[in-house]
Amino acid sequence: MATSSMKSIPMAIPSFSMCHKLELLKEGKSKGQEDHEGLSYEFQEMLDSLPKERGWRTRYLYLFQGFWCQAKEIQAIMSFQKHFQSLPNDVVLATIPKSGTTWLKALAFTILNRHRFDPVSLSSDHPLLTSNPHDLVPFFEYKLYANGDVPNLSSLASPRTFATHIPFGSLMDSIEKPGVKVVYLCRNPFDTFISSWHYINNIKSESVSPVLLDEAFDLYCRGVIGFGPFWEHMLGYWRESLKRPEKVLFLKYEDLKEDIETNLKKLSSFLGLPFTEEEERKGVVKAIADLCSFENLKKLEVNKSNKSIKNFENRFLFRKGEVSDWVNYLSPSQVERLSALVDDKLGGSGLTFSLS
Repeated sequence: MATSSMKSIPMAIPSFSMCHKLELLKEGKSKGQEDHEGLSYEFQEMLDSLPKERGWRTRYLYLFQGFWCQAKEIQAIMSFQKHFQSLPNDVVLATIPKSGTTWLKALAFTILNRHRFDPVSLSSDHPLLTSNPHDLVPFFEYKLYANGDVPNLSSLASPRTFATHIPFGSLMDSIEKPGVKVVYLCRNPFDTFISSWHYINNIKSESVSPVLLDEAFDLYCRGVIGFGPFWEHMLGYWRESLKRPEKVLFLKYEDLKEDIETNLKKLSSFLGLPFTEEEERKGVVKAIADLCSFENLKKLEVNKSNKSIKNFENRFLFRKGEVSDWVNYLSPSQVERLSALVDDKLGGSGLTFSLS
């Protein structure tokens, strides 16, 4: 995976074609190009130099630093890479989209703030009851550095907790400071694909036609999905977790579903706040698991009607949360193709998944 960071964009006098393109954007005549609004001439020229494929939610995905992403995501990532300054006790939650991001944010936030907001007594002022997890743990690329912004992070409480979908190769230079911890959660590629397909078709722009299952599956198997290829995304964090387990904790969605309390203890210990014997006797671990469960989060009013990521409704973040839902969608030939791909790309790495 490419690891170079683009630090600056050379200035250029905009050509007539670029000016004309911007006029079309302003007039709304360039179908599917809403995601380019607000981008500079120079940035659009850089985009034009990148390989591109049909997008899932927007018209195009661009190959940037070795992974596929949207134009606005590239803008935010470049601002993040240039300006973010880590602190020794920062926590970064990393995922590829639709692999349990919302769940991980809820769990990490509740663990880190359990002495301030008791999950056992669960008073009405607990933030998770009135705020979506994405509001409590902000994304680098969708919130803090969106639109190329440079946020002031000095007022954030310690430990500062962030989230990202950025692959490790493009993240590592920004979080190399000793003491920064990364928690990575991934999900079996079959369920990740189905969840992504449903979500994207729910939130896509009206100017972009729906992505049919067969077309989406082909793109996915070719690695063309947000922040993909999925295998490189997973392997980047997996290998780093083996190399530096004190720096990167690697978790699997299926393991959390099977034994949430054991994995909560693992997560809290990694974050430097292990549960005490007294907390375990009081039922703190179980209380956190219950509070952050898919079923509980889905029924909260804030997750039914509000919007936390851009202009996307929170309700689309909660569909089924099940393991092996892919069996209801994929044909035998698709299962065979994706199984062979997973074996080829992950084989020999030690990273495996249970599909049932």
